[in-house]
Amino acid sequence: MFTLDADNVSDTIRQSDNTIRVDPLDHFEKYRGGFNITNKHYWSSVIFTGVYGYAIGVLFLLCGIVYGSILAITLVCQRNDRRVKKVFPCNYKSCDLSIPLAILLTTFAIVATGLVLAGSARFHSEAKTAVNIIIKTANEASETIQNTTGALKGMESNLMEANVTAETSVNLDSTTEKLDDASANIEKQARKNRRLINKGLKLVFVATTVIISMNLVAVIALTVSGVLRLRRALYMLVILCWLMTVVCWLLFGVFFFLEKFSGDACTALDNFQENPYNNSLSSLLPCDELLSAKSVLSDVSAGIYDLVNKVNANISAMQATSDVNLAHVCNPFSAPPKYLYQPENCPANTIRIGDIPKALKPFTCPNAIDGSCDSLYYITGSQYTRVEAYTNSIQDVLNVYPSVEHLLECQLVTEAFSQVLVNHCKPLKKYAEMVWLGMLFLAVIMVLLIVLWTVKTRHEHRYNLSDGSVEPHFAPTKALESGTVKEIEI
Repeated sequence: MFTLDADNVSDTIRQSDNTIRVDPLDHFEKYRGGFNITNKHYWSSVIFTGVYGYAIGVLFLLCGIVYGSILAITLVCQRNDRRVKKVFPCNYKSCDLSIPLAILLTTFAIVATGLVLAGSARFHSEAKTAVNIIIKTANEASETIQNTTGALKGMESNLMEANVTAETSVNLDSTTEKLDDASANIEKQARKNRRLINKGLKLVFVATTVIISMNLVAVIALTVSGVLRLRRALYMLVILCWLMTVVCWLLFGVFFFLEKFSGDACTALDNFQENPYNNSLSSLLPCDELLSAKSVLSDVSAGIYDLVNKVNANISAMQATSDVNLAHVCNPFSAPPKYLYQPENCPANTIRIGDIPKALKPFTCPNAIDGSCDSLYYITGSQYTRVEAYTNSIQDVLNVYPSVEHLLECQLVTEAFSQVLVNHCKPLKKYAEMVWLGMLFLAVIMVLLIVLWTVKTRHEHRYNLSDGSVEPHFAPTKALESGTVKEIEI
C-alpha cells in the first residue's frame, strides 16, 4: 500500500511539472523522470526545448557560408566578364529606400537590445537571490544538525561516566553518526550546487551582456558605414553581424530553455509544499534523510520526560522525610504518547533542568575526604560535578530541540522554498520570457538588416555605384521615353 501511494505521488509530480520532453541523449525518446538537476537526461531534455533557436542559428550560419562561397565564385568569374550592362529606367539613387529602412531597423535593434539587457540583468538578480535563499537554508540546516550532534555527544560522554546502560549509549552514538552524515551531505551538496549554479548564472549573464553590447556596436557601425558608403568596412561588418546574428539565435534558444527550467523548478517547489519527503528537490535539501532521526528524537523526549518525573519523585520523597526544601524540576514535555515540547507550560515554582546544579549547590559537600561528608550535606563534590555535567548536556539538547524539531518536520526548508515560490518564481519566468522574446525580435531584425545591406552592396557592386567607382551615364529623357536605352561600356 505504501509503495502504491509513493508511486502515485511520484506520478503526480511527474505529470504536473510538464517535464515529459524529448531527450536527445536517449535516442530522442520521451524523458519521464521529473525535475531532477542531478540527472543528465533531465538537462538534455530541457536544454533541447531551445532547439528552434539552435537550429535557426546553425541554418543561418550554413546559409552564410553557402552564400559567401557562391559570391566568391561569382566574383572570380566576373573579373574576366566585361560585358555591357543595362541600366534600369529609374535612377538608382532616386529609387533607393534602403538607407531610411536601415535606420529604422537599427532603431528597432537598439530597442530590442535594451529589452534583452534589462531582462537579462533582472533574471540574473532574481535567480541569484533565489539560489542564495536555498543555499542559506541548507547551511542553516547543516549548522542546526551540527549543534544537535554536539549536544548529543556531550550527553553520550556524560552517560558513559554515569555508567548508564550501554544500549542507550550505542543508540546515541548511532544517532549522532546519522546526523553527522546528513549534515556533511547537506553541506557538501550546498557547496557544490552553489558553485555550479553561480558559475552558470554568471556565465550566461556576462556572455549575454558582452555579446549583445558588441552586437549593438556592430549594428550601429554597419548602418553608419552603409550611409557613408565605406565599402570595405561595410563588407567586414556584414560578415561580423552575420556571425552575431547566429549567436543571437543561439541565445534565444538558451533563454527559451531557461524559462522552461524556471517553470520546472517552481513547479517542483510547489510540489514540495505538499510532500517534502518524496520530492524531486531532495537532491538539494534531503528531508527524507532526516526522517530516520525523528524516532530518535521521540526517544530522547521520552527519556527526558521519564528522567524528570523520577527526579521530581525523589524530591517529593526527600521533602516528606526531611526539612529539605528543593524546588521541583520543570518537565518540558507533555505526557505520552506525543511528548510535545512545551516549556512554556511549566509552573512558576519549578526550575529548568539546567538550573538543577544551582539548586543542589547548598547541599554539596565542598571538601569531601575519603568520600565522607557531614550530615548537613547530601552529595559529594564529585557527584555534584557529574550531575552538573549531565544536566548541562541535557539542557544543551533542550536548547536546540525546537530547531531540530523544526528541521525534522522540514519546516525550515518548506519556509525557504515557499519564500522563493511566492516572491521569485513569477519574476524568474517573466524575465526569462522577456529576454527570449527580446532576443527573438533582435535576431529577426538582424536578419532583415543583413539581407538589406547584402542586397544593397551586391546591387551597388553590380552597377558600379559603390565608393570609388564611375557612375553610369544615363541616356537623354527623350530616348528613355521612346523606349531605347543607351548601352554603357564598363
